[in-house]
Amino acid sequence: MKIKQRSAGVVVIRKTVNYCQYLLLRAYHYWDFPKGLVQPGEDPVMAACREVEEETGLTQLQFRWGYQCRETPPYGRGKVAIYYLALASRSEVHLPVSLELGRPEHHEFRWVTYREGHQLLGGRLREVLNWAQRISDCKAGCGSTPFNPSY
Repeated sequence: MKIKQRSAGVVVIRKTVNYCQYLLLRAYHYWDFPKGLVQPGEDPVMAACREVEEETGLTQLQFRWGYQCRETPPYGRGKVAIYYLALASRSEVHLPVSLELGRPEHHEFRWVTYREGHQLLGGRLREVLNWAQRISDCKAGCGSTPFNPSY
C-alpha cells in the first residue's frame, strides 16, 4: 500500500514513585495517543510535539529515551503513524477547543496503566503500547507481573 499521509504522535508517560501511566485520548469510540498530520517540510518530532500541545496543552516533554520511534503499518487509506516516547513534565491535561473544528478534537482523556491501555486500544496501537512498555523502564500494570494478553 502506498503511503499517502504521515502522522506523528507521542506516547506520553507520567511516572510516580510507584507507577507509570500512559496518556490516551478518545475521539468518538476510539482511543489513541496524541498525534496528528505532519505538515509538508515539518520535522516529525516537531509535528508530534505540536500535536501533543494542541490536543492536550502539555508542553516541555522529556524525550528521556531519545528519539526512538515506532511506525505503524499502513492503515485506512495509506496512512502511517510514527510515535515517539516521552515523559510528561506535568500531569494536568486539558482538551482545548480546536480552531478548525470549533470544539475539542477529543471527547475524553485518561491516564491509564499498561493493562488498561491494552483493553482500550485496538491491535495496531497495542503494538505501539507494547513497544513503549519495552523501551521505557515502566513495569506492566504498575509494577505487577508482566501482562500476557490472550487473544
